[in-house]
Amino acid sequence: MLRGRRTIRIETERMTLRPPIHSDFRAWAALREASADFLTPWEPTWAKDHLTRKSFTNRVYWAARSIRTDIAYPFFMIRREDATLVGAITLDNLRRGPAQSGTLGYWTGEPFARQGYMAEAIAALTHHAFTKMDLSRIEAACLPENRASRGVLEKAGFKYEGVAQSYLQIAGRWRNHVLYAALRHDRRGRAPLDQVYG
Repeated sequence: MLRGRRTIRIETERMTLRPPIHSDFRAWAALREASADFLTPWEPTWAKDHLTRKSFTNRVYWAARSIRTDIAYPFFMIRREDATLVGAITLDNLRRGPAQSGTLGYWTGEPFARQGYMAEAIAALTHHAFTKMDLSRIEAACLPENRASRGVLEKAGFKYEGVAQSYLQIAGRWRNHVLYAALRHDRRGRAPLDQVYG
């Protein structure tokens, strides 16, 4: 279990995954704004103040508090070659004790879509969660028609488990989601999670 104030970083082949910091605001707001048409069909409705500095400051404080209390691990995906923000990935809703599980959420800015960044981040965070955080199960959900999200989960070794009715409000409507999960000791077939990540 990871607690305390130290910064958690996960290195992938091309990126550093790390918690958001205050100086990320401009890059985050610009990428979210430029990618709004690409992202909003798949996300809960954005609040009116979604792209404001105040909202982002609250997000940074929430991230730090969540890591410190071991309830969520939000990471920004930073491309190492030029320190560019590519997207974000969060391991949330952590359940310890008998469950040892969590839920994965993620987004990529439109300019960086379909370049393998998210598959790389999911594989690295999943490996970290299983080997460093002692999780046994990681869940993820997406809209049935979101082929890109389904494909990236399957590429990272997640297996389809079923449909959750009215799972989340997306773009203002309650929507069914397809459910996926990765298991640390998966007997449902080989999952490509044995690649070594930092």
